Amino acid sequence: MKRIAIKLTIFSTLLLASAVTGAVESSEVGMTLTPDQMKWEPNPRVPGLGVARIISKGTEAGAYVYRVKFPKGRIVQAHSHPDDRTYTVLEGTWYIGWGKKFDESKLIALTPGSFYTEPAGVAHFVATPDGEAIVQITGMGPTKADYVDVAHAPKKK
Repeated sequence: MKRIAIKLTIFSTLLLASAVTGAVESSEVGMTLTPDQMKWEPNPRVPGLGVARIISKGTEAGAYVYRVKFPKGRIVQAHSHPDDRTYTVLEGTWYIGWGKKFDESKLIALTPGSFYTEPAGVAHFVATPDGEAIVQITGMGPTKADYVDVAHAPKKK
């Protein structure tokens, strides 16, 4: 628990020092970014998902914050990430489960406002059966997705 608190403190400090295109930022007020200023684009790493990068792309070393939009009916097979992450559900219902194989019976429904942490290297899977869901993801890059079964890795176009 102490490790997570220290990482969150460091992460918060880095967030305040990071720049965002289109946001209002000053040393007096920090950063301000409205939903209208966020630029949604196709997710280059996972076809079919939308991404709005708030801080960094997550591919470089350092703090990142981005939002990901999952369409209705999306299933993401078991995978892990090399970094500790935090997730906040902003819209829709996000279903998360932990394990090395997708198992619908292990899914937990998280509604808007829900928050969870995800330790580095822990296999998990997600689904959005009820409708579109948007989650905000934070961590320390570089990050990537490592699929338990490489056959499930998204194919880039």
